[in-house]
Amino acid sequence: MIFKGKVHKYGDNINTDEIIPARYLNTIDAAELASHCMEDVDADFVKKVSKDDVMVAGENFGCGSSREHAPVCIKAAGVSCVIASTFARIFYRNAINIGLPLLESREAAQNISDGDEVEVDLAKGVIKNLTTGTEYQSTPFSSFVEQIISAGGLMNYVKQRLEARG
Repeated sequence: MIFKGKVHKYGDNINTDEIIPARYLNTIDAAELASHCMEDVDADFVKKVSKDDVMVAGENFGCGSSREHAPVCIKAAGVSCVIASTFARIFYRNAINIGLPLLESREAAQNISDGDEVEVDLAKGVIKNLTTGTEYQSTPFSSFVEQIISAGGLMNYVKQRLEARG
């Protein structure tokens, strides 16, 4: 899978309350959640983001409470993947489970700027900054995780496997 989009960049320790404020957790509607994505950090995010854009952040992205709403709202907002120096482990697993790819690359996270155009090759773990011509490496996903992401998340993956069995 290859994604190409404009970068929306954030700093360190962006927590799940900043990704989707708790006051909106009375819904599970992905579109409604997406309409409030990042609003306490970047009030204009939902106006700026386009389908397939890429979010880039620093250390410990997704820290805080373990709510699944956070990766759901990012994906529903149109973000194709998130690149960060590091991710909170529960956020990382929740994101993979809903089919949102996350790539860890300290070098990419530090050197890619807001507004840059990037291309991400998930199979190879390669992040290309098309604006500067620089290339970065992250660890490619295992084939199992790639299958989960390709299916659109763990539940879809399991459903497809069960249907294939007949």
